Amino acid sequence: MEEEAWNKEIVPRVLQLVSQRQRLGLRDLCTLLLLSPSCYHALLSHHHLWEPRYQHVKYLNLEFAQDIEDKHVMQLKGKSLMDLRSLNLNGCQKISDDGIEAVTAACPNIRIFSIYWNVRVTYVSVKHLVNNCKEITELNLSGCKKISVGSWQLIADHYSKLEVLNLTRCIKLTDNGLQQILLYCPMIMSLNLYALSSLTDNAYQMISFLTNLRFLDLCGAQNLSDQGLSSIAKCKNLVSLNLTWCVNVTDVGVLALASTCTSLEYLSLFGITGVTDKSLEALSRSCSATLSTLDVNGCIGIKRRNRNELLELFPKLRCFKVHS
Repeated sequence: MEEEAWNKEIVPRVLQLVSQRQRLGLRDLCTLLLLSPSCYHALLSHHHLWEPRYQHVKYLNLEFAQDIEDKHVMQLKGKSLMDLRSLNLNGCQKISDDGIEAVTAACPNIRIFSIYWNVRVTYVSVKHLVNNCKEITELNLSGCKKISVGSWQLIADHYSKLEVLNLTRCIKLTDNGLQQILLYCPMIMSLNLYALSSLTDNAYQMISFLTNLRFLDLCGAQNLSDQGLSSIAKCKNLVSLNLTWCVNVTDVGVLALASTCTSLEYLSLFGITGVTDKSLEALSRSCSATLSTLDVNGCIGIKRRNRNELLELFPKLRCFKVHS
């Protein structure tokens, strides 16, 4: 009985006295939240003790906070975090479309939104995002396998200023969906399409529209042909290109790449059997001054691929293997 009275009467009273003199720092706040249920509930009932300070937070990272649920972010309803610019919900797998509605409504000015590895969110979440957050420039939906048809058109229609887009393992992405994004989001500088084996050259050829593109990950793009890669080669500002397991690529595509992309620093040709020493020689002529990472492991058509031979062609190489 004494402990119950302490929790119900003394703890709230102490917090009230403290709140009249100062506001809690982040470390103290987190410590008290974890101390006991009574502290947790008392803090929630004394918003003025901590809330005003965090209204001006600009970056919020909840990555892999796996106990965060919809009921937690729903407490943001009716509140406004106008200064928040970056929200990371990566790995928060218990958050659903309802949670996304609440959090995006409270944070209308975010520019960076990341929700990697969430298999609950759907098209509805994307709809909430584009309706509530108009200024998104970086979007990470990697591993969100339930996001489907209609989502891509929403992104294309609302985020013309998008600069960074990660659609890794968004398995319901179609050629048409990607084409819409590429057509209406021309400012993209970083595009991750890792592990999307169903896409074809119909979409890949339109990557050439992204004249500012610097980073491109096409690992596992089994349908990418030399024709598609030749179109991608028009992105002359490419610095990083992952072509791991792009098994239909040959020297023809890599030669087109070497002729225009002279600023490459990172290139993976891992597992591509259709490229030969001819590709390396062409890349050496164009990229020897910049290339620091080159993976040609598994490229059985390339004979000069031991460390010393590669260093003769690319003296700035520091990394020779990026896949295992």
